Amino acid sequence: MKRNHSVTFLFLAPSLFAVMTISASPSTVPSRPLPSVTLPSELSRVLTDYEDAWHRRDANALSMLFTEDGFVLSPGHPPVRGRKAIAQHYARQGGGLSLRALAFEVHGAVAFIVGAFARTAGQPDIGKFTLTLRQDSNGRWLIFSDMDNGNEPIHPVSAPSGTVPRTRQN
Repeated sequence: MKRNHSVTFLFLAPSLFAVMTISASPSTVPSRPLPSVTLPSELSRVLTDYEDAWHRRDANALSMLFTEDGFVLSPGHPPVRGRKAIAQHYARQGGGLSLRALAFEVHGAVAFIVGAFARTAGQPDIGKFTLTLRQDSNGRWLIFSDMDNGNEPIHPVSAPSGTVPRTRQN
């Protein structure tokens, strides 16, 4: 089956640009959480099914929420592709999780959700995510890519102890 990558790129490029612009602009850092948006029921199901499988620590159920060729893009890990690899990646993970949508769009059989997550509903967000979704031949939305990261600041990696800088200024 030949995929039309140009259509996918045309859809994803504006979304990725928007996410990069928002994340790169220090003036957009909210002092309070961004408001949630209400998803259509068929997209909301993706989030509730994800929460349910995560709570149950069910890596196989999580992997089945993805397309056969889906991706997980987690911080500190190389990309993971395919249901079998996704199930292995999620093995022994799970617990408390509450997902909420901040924005979404649907374009034919492709959609995205930008959201935030906490350990339990009503608690402060500890991270954010983007889901790219594809609709299968039965009309069910499946995750093509899941990218998440925490809200904690990234700390620069320090030089190994005992190393000397190449140049020194006194």
